[in-house]
Amino acid sequence: MAMYQRLTVSLLAGAVALYPREALAEEPRKSIYDDFPSESSASLVPAAPTPEPITTALTTSKPPSSPTPTDLLTAQVRQARLFLHSQSRAVEVSFNDILSRALHIENAFTNTIASLAPSPESGEKLLPGGIYVVVAAMAGSIVARNRGRFLRGTTPLAFGTIAAWSLLPVTMRNVSDLVWEYEKRVPAVADQHLRLRNRAEYIWTTGVAHSSMTRAMMEEKIGDARKKLEEVVSKGH
Repeated sequence: MAMYQRLTVSLLAGAVALYPREALAEEPRKSIYDDFPSESSASLVPAAPTPEPITTALTTSKPPSSPTPTDLLTAQVRQARLFLHSQSRAVEVSFNDILSRALHIENAFTNTIASLAPSPESGEKLLPGGIYVVVAAMAGSIVARNRGRFLRGTTPLAFGTIAAWSLLPVTMRNVSDLVWEYEKRVPAVADQHLRLRNRAEYIWTTGVAHSSMTRAMMEEKIGDARKKLEEVVSKGH
């Protein structure tokens, strides 16, 4: 019995002595980096499914909010800026059109005045001829100063016109052509001008014909009177 107790005690002591070593041998050593999971362990763990965004659903289901005063003010400012821009653009376009028309009128007037001048080939000069025309018009006003108003108004014009056609024929032809171009725009004025021109030409040609006939008659009478005077003188001798 004593031997059996000793054997049992020795077995228990050996078991107690060997148990901690085996437990420690079986238990793996824990690393100091165990608090941070390694890449291999993180890759092995399946990722948790991300919840689907519900922002769109919330947005569509959310009722539209009323515009704030800031939004209303922004819209009003935008409309005012667009209106001012359109008005300033319209004013700029109108101003450019007015300037273009003014330049066009100026160029047309300059070209018209230049077209009235005689060509260098004609040999006509405006400076002395114009002075003579002015002197002729002043002489006409002096001649008709004691006449009626009609003669006092028409006589200088007639004297100046006659002098201009005599001294500046090329310039007066250019002026008459320009006046005719403007008269053609008004048919009534053009027809009246043609009637007056035809009548004036008829009067002029008739007057020239009558003057030539009168001159021929006077020359004939003077010749007859000379013959009679010669006969009387010859008989007296």
